[in-house]
Amino acid sequence: MYLHRSIEYFLQKATRQTKVILITGARQTGKTTVIKNTFPEFNYITLDDENMLMLAKQDPSLFFKDQDFPLIIDEVQYAEELFRTIKLLVDRNTEKGQMILTGSQTHKLMEAASSMLVGRMSVLEMSPLSMREIFKVDFNLPFIPKKDYIKERKKHLNKYDDLWKKIHRGSMPELLDEERDWEWFYRDYVRTYLERDIRRVINLKDELKFRSFLVSLAARSGQIVVYEDIASDVGVDIKTVQNWLSIVETSGIVKLIHTYKKNIIKRMIKSPKLFFMDTGLMCYLVGWKTYEQAKNGAMSGSIFETFVVSEIIKSYLNAGRDIRDTIFYYRDKDKKEIDLLILEDGIIHPIEIKLSANVKKDMIKNFSVLKNKKEITLGEGAVVCLSENIVPISEDVEALPIDYL
Repeated sequence: MYLHRSIEYFLQKATRQTKVILITGARQTGKTTVIKNTFPEFNYITLDDENMLMLAKQDPSLFFKDQDFPLIIDEVQYAEELFRTIKLLVDRNTEKGQMILTGSQTHKLMEAASSMLVGRMSVLEMSPLSMREIFKVDFNLPFIPKKDYIKERKKHLNKYDDLWKKIHRGSMPELLDEERDWEWFYRDYVRTYLERDIRRVINLKDELKFRSFLVSLAARSGQIVVYEDIASDVGVDIKTVQNWLSIVETSGIVKLIHTYKKNIIKRMIKSPKLFFMDTGLMCYLVGWKTYEQAKNGAMSGSIFETFVVSEIIKSYLNAGRDIRDTIFYYRDKDKKEIDLLILEDGIIHPIEIKLSANVKKDMIKNFSVLKNKKEITLGEGAVVCLSENIVPISEDVEALPIDYL
């Protein structure tokens, strides 16, 4: 049975706005299923078909010769040679929504597509399932701790039952089938990712080292990236770590959240924080095989923070938003840190994430570093936690239950 995805509305909107739509995202997030169900009238081609791939690479014009439009091309990153011909084809008329492209490895794809299709293409990123999608919550506004958001979100609340089971199992659509073996799925996922994506991008001489690199990243989800430490763990140089991390990020496996970089905010460190977009994959890589281990183990706080941040990011991606100019974190040289800052209409909204049901005022003690700065307009803040109800902490800060994400 098809599970409707939040991004469908924005995909349909994009086909009315531009000639070409590129939908990116990690493997197994459901890109193909969504476009086939949302646009059943489109002709469909996949470059997983080796014969079609060979033709696309060797003779792009012939590849399109007998194809009917509108057209879907799945896994287009395998044949960057197509983009010049795509440009020529879509320029023949002014019709919108002529072609939908998908790609699960955007390391080189975006550069090629952007240079050829500038002004002709919309790009949307598809994430793994959100909790709203899993629990069929009919609400698609991006998360922000403002009173009007909270009021509207309250109308659509659905209790997120068995939270740690959901966090551990992960958010890949295939795992909605309870009969699907969790460990087998992620074992095959990592193997496919290594063999089909990574080897196409880099000359990977030591697959075990790259897997160790993924494990090292998973163990650091929710933390500031220290390239030297990862390099020491894996046994490679810093430049290799930076290159590999760039590839993993553009694959949609992780997101890097940066500090708020306005020059007016001084004494900020520059290293990003890293978050996995799927907590199931994170748990698999670090070896937590049951939800009890994830819930009670030494990394429970990091897993919970990763889950909350990934859900917030998904709420923006599913609303067709770009997080790069919206979601940040704060940490200064005095090591005062705020988990997230959301920038909306020039207003900063601070957020703390706590694996606790007990709300304490000292949870927001670092919010004070943003006060009395004439350069900043400070808005409402929140502590996202396990409380059962909304709890006021200060005049402008509330503790929000996880169900409000």
